[in-house]
Amino acid sequence: MNKLPNAFVAAEPGQRVESSGRVYRITHLVSIDSVFAIDEQTNESTRLRVDTLKPVSEPTTPAYGEGKSLKDLSMYSEEEWAQAQRRFQAIKPLLENPIRTRGDAEVIARQAGVHAATLYKWLKTYQDAGHVSALVPTKRGPRAGTRHLESEKEKLIANVIDDEFLTKQRQKAQDVIDEVMRRARLAKIDAPHPNTVRNRIKMLPIAETLRRRGHRELARNKYDPIRGEFPGGDFPLAVVQIDHTPADIILVDEVHRQPIGRPWLTLAIDVHSRMIVGLYITFEKPSSTSVAMCLSQAINPKREYLAELGVSGEWPVWGIMNVIHCDNAKEFRGAVLERGCEEYSIDLQWRPPLRPHYGGHIERYMGTIANQIRKWPGTTFSNTTQRKGYNSEAEAALTLKEFEYLVVEFIVNVYHQRNHSELKMSPKRKWELGILGDATTPGVGIPPVPSDPHRLQLDFLPFFNRSVQQYGLQIDRINYYDPVLDPYINSADPLNPKARRMFFVRRDPRDISKVYFFDPEANSYFPIPYRDIGHPPMSAWELKEAQRVLKEQGQRDIDENAIFEAVGRMREVVAKSVQKSKAARRQATRTPKAVVERPVAQAAPLADADYSIAMDDDPFAQPIRPFDDVSVSR
Repeated sequence: MNKLPNAFVAAEPGQRVESSGRVYRITHLVSIDSVFAIDEQTNESTRLRVDTLKPVSEPTTPAYGEGKSLKDLSMYSEEEWAQAQRRFQAIKPLLENPIRTRGDAEVIARQAGVHAATLYKWLKTYQDAGHVSALVPTKRGPRAGTRHLESEKEKLIANVIDDEFLTKQRQKAQDVIDEVMRRARLAKIDAPHPNTVRNRIKMLPIAETLRRRGHRELARNKYDPIRGEFPGGDFPLAVVQIDHTPADIILVDEVHRQPIGRPWLTLAIDVHSRMIVGLYITFEKPSSTSVAMCLSQAINPKREYLAELGVSGEWPVWGIMNVIHCDNAKEFRGAVLERGCEEYSIDLQWRPPLRPHYGGHIERYMGTIANQIRKWPGTTFSNTTQRKGYNSEAEAALTLKEFEYLVVEFIVNVYHQRNHSELKMSPKRKWELGILGDATTPGVGIPPVPSDPHRLQLDFLPFFNRSVQQYGLQIDRINYYDPVLDPYINSADPLNPKARRMFFVRRDPRDISKVYFFDPEANSYFPIPYRDIGHPPMSAWELKEAQRVLKEQGQRDIDENAIFEAVGRMREVVAKSVQKSKAARRQATRTPKAVVERPVAQAAPLADADYSIAMDDDPFAQPIRPFDDVSVSR
C-alpha cells in the first residue's frame, strides 16, 4: 500500500502523529489496530489505537485538502485529469519498488518520455500530497494541452486522427497533416498549422494509440499493470469485491411494528482474507449512494459505527484498497464513482459481460449471510417451497436497525472469528498475518488511517454545478443559503467575465436539508442549510415524488413552497395509512429521522390529489451472479 501522508495517517515506527491533542512518535506496532508511541512532551510510552491517530499539524506540512490538493475532483478538466493519471502511472513502478535504484528511475523516465529528475519531482509531489490530483499540472500561463483553435478546426483534426492515424493502417503523421489540409480546403476554412496537428497526435494516450494501431500485445506488455501470480488478491486490500443482494427477510417499521418489506444489502469483501470491509443496508434499491456509503465505510475505521449500533467486538479493517471489482450495473458506473476511485488510486474494475464464471468470493459470502438470515424471524427463505407453511409477514419482528445490528454482530463476532473452510483459519487471523506477517512471510503493514473521513465520503457523493445568486444556491427548486456564500454572489467566471462563475455543490440524497458548498478560496466544503430553516428535512426521493405529484395535478409553476406543502400532504397520507399499507410504511422510512422530532405542519389536502406511490414488492428470490477471479500486482 502506498504511503499517503496527508490524506491518510501511516502507522509506522518513527512516524509523528497526534492523538487526543498530544503529539507522539510511534515506536512499535503492537497489533493490527494499536501501536506503542512516546509522548514527545513527557517522554512516556503509551499504547494508542490506530484509528485515533491524526496527522501532526505543522505549518510546513499542509493538511490534506489545503492548497490545490483539496480542489474538488470534478473541477478538473478531462485533459488535466488525464495528465495526472499519466504521471501517476509513470511513477507507480517507483512507488511499488521501495528498493529502486537511479537506473530503474532512468529506464522508467525514458519510457515516459521525460527526464529522470522530472519523474522524481512527480514522485515527491505525490508523496507529499498523498493523492493523484496533486499531479495535475499547475504551471503559469496556458496549461499543457490547452487548445486555442476554433471548435471546427479542433473537430476537423480529431476526425482525421481518428479516421487515418488510429487505425491498423498505421498512417504517418505527415499523412494525417496532408489529409487535414485537404479537408480544410474542401470545408473552405483556414487550415491549422502542421505543428498543431503533430501536437495533437503527441497528446494521444500512448497505450490506447498502440491498441488502435494494431499493437495490442505491445500495449499490454508495456502499459498494463503487472498481474500477480495467484487469482484474486495475495495481500490485504489488494482486491475488494462489492455487490448488492435483497435480504431473505421481511422487516417491520419502528413505530407500529408492521411489515414493510425486504431490505437491500450492499457488501464489500477483501478477497485475500475474506474479511468484510464494509456494508450498507437500506430499503432503497441499489444506487450510486449505496456504493458510496459502502465504500466510505470500508475505507474508514469502524469503532464509532460499532458503538452506535451497540455491537461489542473489534472490526479492525480500514484503508484504501488497490482494486475494486464489481458488477457492470449502472450504479457502479459514473463520473463521480470513477473519479473518486482515481483520486484515491483505486483501480475500479467491472466484470466483463458474457465471460465464464470461475467462482468468486462476494457471492459465496452472500450465501453465508443468507443462511444466517434464514434463522431470524420473518425470513422468506430462498424459495416458495422452503417457505411453504411459514407466513413471513406474520412472523416479521425485526426493524431495519435491529436487522443491521444482527448482521454486524454476525460479521464481527461470528464470521470473522470462525474457521474458514478455504483459508484453514479465521478471516481475522488471515488479515492479521497479511498485515503484520509472521516468521516466514512479511506483512504489508497497518493500512494508513483516513485523516478526514467526512471529506472521503463527500468525494463519492453526487455533485451539482451552481452559480451563487442573491438568494443563495438553488438545486431542484430548493433554495439554500449561508453567509459563507456572500463573497460569491453574482460573481463572474475568472476566465470568462461575461459568464457566471459556477461552483461545486455535493448533496447526500438521504437528507437534502443541507448541501455542501466547495469554497475555492478556503479550499474546503461548508454545509449550507435551507434558506428557510423552518422547512423540514426530506430525502431526494420525497422531493422527486412531490414534484411528480404536482406535475400530474397540472401545476406548471412549481416553487419551493408548493413542494414542501406537497411533501406535508404526502406525509399526512402516509401517517394515516401506515397501519393499513405496507407501501406507506416503507415510504415512511424515506423520511429523514429529524422529521420525527419536528413533524411537518399539516396542510389541507387538495381535491382528487393522487399520492399513490409506485412501490412494487421486491421478488423473493433473485440469483446472485458470481464474479470472475481477478489478479493484481503488489
